Amino acid sequence: MAVAVVTGGASGIGLATADQLRTDGFDVVVLDLPATGHGDVSEGGVGAEDVSAADSDCHVIACDVTDPASVDAAVATVLGRFGRIDVLVNNAGITGSQAATVLHETPIEEWDRVHAVNVRGPFLCSRAVLPTMIEQRSGHIITIASVAGLIAFPGRAAYTASKGAALMLTKSIAVDYAIYNIRANAICPGMVYTPMTSWRLDQADLREQIERQIPLGRVAQPHEIADAVAVLASGRLGYLTGHPLVIDGGLSAQ
Repeated sequence: MAVAVVTGGASGIGLATADQLRTDGFDVVVLDLPATGHGDVSEGGVGAEDVSAADSDCHVIACDVTDPASVDAAVATVLGRFGRIDVLVNNAGITGSQAATVLHETPIEEWDRVHAVNVRGPFLCSRAVLPTMIEQRSGHIITIASVAGLIAFPGRAAYTASKGAALMLTKSIAVDYAIYNIRANAICPGMVYTPMTSWRLDQADLREQIERQIPLGRVAQPHEIADAVAVLASGRLGYLTGHPLVIDGGLSAQ
């Protein structure tokens, strides 16, 4: 059975992705911080214990994607149990606090925190799984980037820059590892209703303001992004690599 690893899989897009990939027949391993860790890395404060308690079919490993030792240990555990990794979904991400705003007002430590999760995390996780994918001569690395990596989100300099970097990391992996039959693609969601965005979208006036900017007139639900990941993970688009797949309700088409 194929094995998929999903980072930040305790809630939101990650949890929906883990659920969908299990439904599609993958053995799925979720990597996330413990519930006592920094909540926004796993989209809202739930962590590894919450997933394992809620779903006994989900293999869960506590992992900090910004820590090389933690990532290497988690990947070693997956390989020790399953012997292979076919799909890595780099989903763990943060938007940053309200202090992470326009560039000259963003504290350096806030910039570093956003990039640690959104760029260093995919780098470390991809770096850790690539040797086994090279040995297998197969694999697919799917990174949840953002439409913010293609069009700048006003007042979110650190987030926008980090997602642009995640997209270019995806392209770099696609180019460098195609010789080993390893592919890399990115999903670029627009606004999605998750525990990390609910503080804003639960305010009716703010939600209306956001949805007026989206041609389809609504924000996405996590399962709609998970569906896109599942299509990529299925191998049905086997010639697709180095591509940013935009799922934003038409926001960036305007």
